[in-house]
Amino acid sequence: MQIALQLLLLAVGFVMLIKGADWFVDGASKIADKFGIPQLVIGLTIVAMGTSAPEAAVSIASAIKGNAGITIGNVVGSNIMNVLVILGLTAVIRAIAVKKSTVRYEIPFTIVITVVLALLGLLDNTVGRLDGVILWGLMIVYLIYLLRMARKGQDVVEDVPKHTEKDTLPRMILSIVIGAVLIVWGADVTVNAATELAYLFKMDERLIGLTIVAFGTSLPELVTSVTAAIKGKADIAVGNIVGSNIFNILFVVGTTALITPVEYSGGFLVDTVVAAGAIVLLLVCVLPKKKLGRLGGLVMLAGYAAYFVYLIQ
Repeated sequence: MQIALQLLLLAVGFVMLIKGADWFVDGASKIADKFGIPQLVIGLTIVAMGTSAPEAAVSIASAIKGNAGITIGNVVGSNIMNVLVILGLTAVIRAIAVKKSTVRYEIPFTIVITVVLALLGLLDNTVGRLDGVILWGLMIVYLIYLLRMARKGQDVVEDVPKHTEKDTLPRMILSIVIGAVLIVWGADVTVNAATELAYLFKMDERLIGLTIVAFGTSLPELVTSVTAAIKGKADIAVGNIVGSNIFNILFVVGTTALITPVEYSGGFLVDTVVAAGAIVLLLVCVLPKKKLGRLGGLVMLAGYAAYFVYLIQ
């Protein structure tokens, strides 16, 4: 009965996080649009960071409560799941074309920052405030890159919500407030339920963070990518997933570390290596034809199955 209750609370927490992020991004984007802030800037800041809000909220809440296993596990687990499961499943449904810029710059950059995260954590078994500054410095470099790509006419941001006559200022502010409350509250509910489940199942927090919590916070990316594949618009999937992984490491871990130092246990080295390996596998699969085909998708799903078996042993 206790397990069923905690699973229900975990599901409720995920729904609160996802809906809260949607409402927060919608309200903030429309207010920015109302006051004349360029759509490009809104897309690169509010929308992009808002889609990482579930991971950020859970990671920060976990770190503050001293549950470092969920903090790092959530980010690393989400990145592994994004590539091996979400892109794998999407490619099985429909082959995905990949942009040259994604192959040349974004995928290699993701490999580099994943290695940087591992090195920062291994130096003193902690991702501290100085590490957070380093990660945020790399985040600014990435935002400058996106801005330059966008000015060249590259489509690097998702659709940005625009305000209409029906969207009054009080309504948009209310959307932001409700969204923020749901994100914070949802994070608290999620972390408490995940911690309790770890205790009930006698599992360590690292495993819970790498699997259950990572899956829950990756749900928006999963739904978006699979829906796009079904509609024949799968080309956006790789760019979105790679961008999400970059934001997870630089924005989520960087912000969390600036607020409170996060313990990086030795066990996470293997997981971070797997996260880097997943991106390398993606690069190998897309290099020949700038496309992720069904065979590549199946290889990725098999790779996650092997990793999952390793985790539960």
